[in-house]
Amino acid sequence: MSGPVTRRDFMKGTIGVAIAGGTAFGGLQAPSGKTTRVVLVRNDRVWLAGGALDPAVVQGMLDEAVMKLTGEGDVRAAFRHFVKSDDVVGVKSNVWRMLPTPRELENAILARVRQAGVPAERIGVDDRGVLGNPLFRNATAIINVRPMRTHYWSGVGGCLKNMITFTPRPSDYHGDSCADMASFWKLPLVAGKVKLNILSMLNPLFHGRGPHHFDQRYVWRYNGLLVGTDPVAVDAVGLAIIQAKRRSFFGDERALQTPPKHIELADRRHGLGIADLRRIELIRLGSSTDILI
Repeated sequence: MSGPVTRRDFMKGTIGVAIAGGTAFGGLQAPSGKTTRVVLVRNDRVWLAGGALDPAVVQGMLDEAVMKLTGEGDVRAAFRHFVKSDDVVGVKSNVWRMLPTPRELENAILARVRQAGVPAERIGVDDRGVLGNPLFRNATAIINVRPMRTHYWSGVGGCLKNMITFTPRPSDYHGDSCADMASFWKLPLVAGKVKLNILSMLNPLFHGRGPHHFDQRYVWRYNGLLVGTDPVAVDAVGLAIIQAKRRSFFGDERALQTPPKHIELADRRHGLGIADLRRIELIRLGSSTDILI
């Protein structure tokens, strides 16, 4: 099933953060203007019996999503929309020990970047060391990949927040619920270089309390990936799924500990991308079981 998010989907999945006396989106009619595409791919066979991810299934999910995103029928041609043979490519991962970017997903990205013609010596993976990493300092293309989770400072941690390690002082962006997180996307090492955003929804964390929260009870196997060129749109869809899971689990509209206002403000204040679900063409691939959006 594919196509734009319907009004019914929007009501189920709205971010619903109150800002400046209004809601994040407001209005009853879908606005005209620019839209963006996000692909959600799910596969209920992505986990092996022992609890590890199946590398072949992860690779297939990534390939299917990127081909659908680009409209290409060949995976090599699809990845060449984002990386060229003369690029220096940084894969910006996330190493938080409780829920890191899966190695299987990193490897799937690396395989396709190499297949697109980029030599191995011009490809690197890093997170907290990017500022001191010569490859990232010289990168001409960045692929941004991390898991979706609730977060004490910003409400949720997604593709937008993943660029914070490009700043020498991340704490400078923690004020007002990390409202202006999009501003570090304008830094010279980041601006214009992030070609593809991949939000792992394989096993997101949907609830937590406190600055270092993690509770396995609130991690669930959603078995999905969200893929798009717009980090704001990818995070907006990921947040809608998190919100829907919280309603399903708790049986009420339970607010996140910190309002994730940075997603809507990345659109409205910073013009980085689109946060309005009505302007996001969400294409759904694979399993529809408990899809939540």
